[in-house]
Amino acid sequence: KADGLVTLTPSQDQEASSEVLPINFDGLAKAVKKGDTIFVGQYLFTGSETTSVWLEVEEVKGDDVICISRNAATLGGPLFTLHVSQVHIDMPTLTEKDKEVISTWGVQNKIDFLSLSYCRHAEDVRQARELLNSCGDLSQTQIFAKIENEEGLTHFDEILQEADGIILSRGNLGIDLPP
Repeated sequence: KADGLVTLTPSQDQEASSEVLPINFDGLAKAVKKGDTIFVGQYLFTGSETTSVWLEVEEVKGDDVICISRNAATLGGPLFTLHVSQVHIDMPTLTEKDKEVISTWGVQNKIDFLSLSYCRHAEDVRQARELLNSCGDLSQTQIFAKIENEEGLTHFDEILQEADGIILSRGNLGIDLPP
């Protein structure tokens, strides 16, 4: 509900409700501060839709982030995007789960392209290329770097030198950048 308090918590034993939203990232509390903006839900927040919530950080308490909801929304389904506007999040671009899927499913299906989400630096592309090369059959796989935040946009030229293509995420960039 609009102007209600919502706690984002890395505690996976918490049940999701209108007051508590469990997330699968335990570093959020270290990355944000009072006044930061967080979007949770589907890809684009327009202010008129009802499937994404716009949160403003009110307080950080231990590993929990207490926010004020700036709109009413209904979050449904198993997957959500969590986007912290203009804040550097110290997470690897390729998670261990990503690497596992690429080295198993990707090899089995001989993927032609890899879309590298939230690419922030040329090093992200180099690490993805090293992984693909180590998988043998994937050495010819092309990497498309997906630019989704200000950090990636700032390093666009260096990313372009390493990637085989670029995808600009208009929705996430529209959230991260002022008009």
